[in-house]
Amino acid sequence: MSNYAGWLGLAYPWVKAAHVTFVIFWLAGLFLLPRLYVYHQESVPGSPEDRAWIDREARVRSIILTPAMLLVWILGLMLAFNIDAFHQGWFMAKFALVIALSGYQGWLGVYGKKLARGERPLSGKAVRMLNEIPGIAAALIVFLVIIRPF
Repeated sequence: MSNYAGWLGLAYPWVKAAHVTFVIFWLAGLFLLPRLYVYHQESVPGSPEDRAWIDREARVRSIILTPAMLLVWILGLMLAFNIDAFHQGWFMAKFALVIALSGYQGWLGVYGKKLARGERPLSGKAVRMLNEIPGIAAALIVFLVIIRPF
């Protein structure tokens, strides 16, 4: 199937380029927010530093993460429907990873609210480890998209 087939026609490469661009923004936010949480956890709850971290984290979620994730989903679904990807194994594996990353982002939002309330349920080391999730998912997704092993 030609890249320009399907209902997107000549818009296909533009939609694909936009999708990849917003994937990069989304992943940047998914790498940044847990790093902010590591530093936030070290601040004293209720302190000016604590309030500054709360504000920074809220901006990352509202300015970078949420818009980027929404555009990744919209553009990605457009591409998937254009190439009828829902019948392809590689795509379904990628789709499951994107759903997992979306859930991870939701968990980050919940964890940020806990930090804002003064709770510190995880250690800095645990949050550092969780910061590896987007990198692992991104590597797997790139493998699936480029190699298409099944």
